[in-house]
Amino acid sequence: MTDERELLRETVAALVAKHASPEAVRTAMESERGYDESLWRLLCEQVGAAALVVPEEYGGAGGSLGDAVVVVEELGKGLVPTPLLGTTLAELALLAADKPDTDALERLAEGTAIGAVVFDPDYVVNGDIADVVVAADGEKLTRWTEFDAEPVAAMDPTRRLARVTPQQTAPLGADPGLADTAAILLAAEQIGAAARCLELTVDYTKERVQFGRPIGSFQALKHRMADLYVAVQSARAVVNDAVAEPSPTSAALARVAASEAFSTVAAEGIQLHGGIAITWEHDMQLYFKRAHGSSQLLGPPREHLRRLESEVF
Repeated sequence: MTDERELLRETVAALVAKHASPEAVRTAMESERGYDESLWRLLCEQVGAAALVVPEEYGGAGGSLGDAVVVVEELGKGLVPTPLLGTTLAELALLAADKPDTDALERLAEGTAIGAVVFDPDYVVNGDIADVVVAADGEKLTRWTEFDAEPVAAMDPTRRLARVTPQQTAPLGADPGLADTAAILLAAEQIGAAARCLELTVDYTKERVQFGRPIGSFQALKHRMADLYVAVQSARAVVNDAVAEPSPTSAALARVAASEAFSTVAAEGIQLHGGIAITWEHDMQLYFKRAHGSSQLLGPPREHLRRLESEVF
């Protein structure tokens, strides 16, 4: 990681630590818009989170996908609800248009407008709060200039989803592979959440005492947690490769690796915490729900495996 990206990560981490405690996350996810609007403003004003992938001539920071990945991963650690994922994808969609909408790009980069990209109209991230909506079908991009949106029940309460129906549309241009970019961003978020989930589990095993000693001191549990650490770091390496060299293959690999790692860590976290983990008051159940909700978002792992299979056989 470059010095600039490490500084970016540290800045986001500091904001999360100060403004996105577990209690604040719960308040945000139950709010009318599903995220903390004051924190979103701070992320946009102090970090430029919404402007990272937008060129400077459109009011952005002129960064790259790797910069957005740093922020997404850090927010994923705390399950922080923000409209960053959908907004970043909407910006990339507008930038790929034959004639970019400069006004919309500037508003998205400022954080004063919220974006969403439709891959499945029944489950759209940011769909019910979006100002700018673009549909991507793998071949073409279509701007939904007028649309209806309604929230849908989701397994993961920290990520709001909506069913979006177009009323008026306009063609934008060719799809540059937004689904692959979305897969890489989501995989990075999963890695951040998996790492934090493992950290919470390790900390708990150091505190929980059975038979007169912390359960984390038992060799069998040490082995299990070592295996989880290897799983997370191995998946992180796959995601990092996808960020460095994005392609349909690397994106599919990243999604499969990140989904498997996060789901495994979350399941083990539930087991190692015991009964307390499934109570509403404990955060582990939120990580478990995020793990399984994210694994099905933007296409479940089996779909990505089929894509990879077609390249092997």
